[in-house]
Amino acid sequence: MAERPAPVPAEELRFELPPAHPDPARERAHRRERLAGTLRLFARLGYEDGVGGHLTARDPEFEDCYWVNPFGRAFASLTAADLLLVDGDGQVLQGARRVNQLAFAAHAAVHRARPEVVAVVRAQAPYGRALAALGELLAPVSRDACAFFEDHALLDEYTEPRDPVRIARALGPYKALILRNDGLLTVGGSVDAAAWWFIAAERAAQVQLIARAAGKPVPVDHRAALATRERFGTDLAAWVSYQPLWQTVADAPRRLTGGAPDG
Repeated sequence: MAERPAPVPAEELRFELPPAHPDPARERAHRRERLAGTLRLFARLGYEDGVGGHLTARDPEFEDCYWVNPFGRAFASLTAADLLLVDGDGQVLQGARRVNQLAFAAHAAVHRARPEVVAVVRAQAPYGRALAALGELLAPVSRDACAFFEDHALLDEYTEPRDPVRIARALGPYKALILRNDGLLTVGGSVDAAAWWFIAAERAAQVQLIARAAGKPVPVDHRAALATRERFGTDLAAWVSYQPLWQTVADAPRRLTGGAPDG
């Protein structure tokens, strides 16, 4: 009979953590790659509707400048080379296409109000939009929803066009915002975290709506909801949760970096 293998020492087991890039150029390349990959993933998940939906990442070196997907380009084929560098006033500094000024203004306002935020996500996802139509917050009816317990807000009014400063003010210190009659907006200290919070909020909204349709959901009690948020509601937890999804994009045949930007 074969001898049972000895346990592998814990220090030899691999566990990925968010990378640190002291060089701004390397950090910039990293953020652009993650942004392009996330846009592709969102296309696969169906979080795209016409020209709606924008993801931004703060440039690590240039003050009040952000990388964003170009207006009118499908998420599914974007590469890092296609992204635009835009200043806080909406002026394109690098790239060959236009930016959606109205959508970008809200992102810029959030970035300015929250210096620690690296990425802002605003996309078109069905269940988040349905919950927004009800003008409701995410209820703590699942573990995933507890990550947002007392850490998201509702902008309980609809105005067109949106007031960027009002959106930033409504988000406050939280990780997510439900814009009534519109949809979800999330933020994070990395592109990965902001993307995961959007996906998690969308899935939590889906569970909430399905549970309500089936009966009367039983919420998690206040103390347990807070404890769950403390464990699963950090940006580090979001980054880790996002990695399996990221791997499906990173392993795709077409490289994310791309060549020259499409004119």
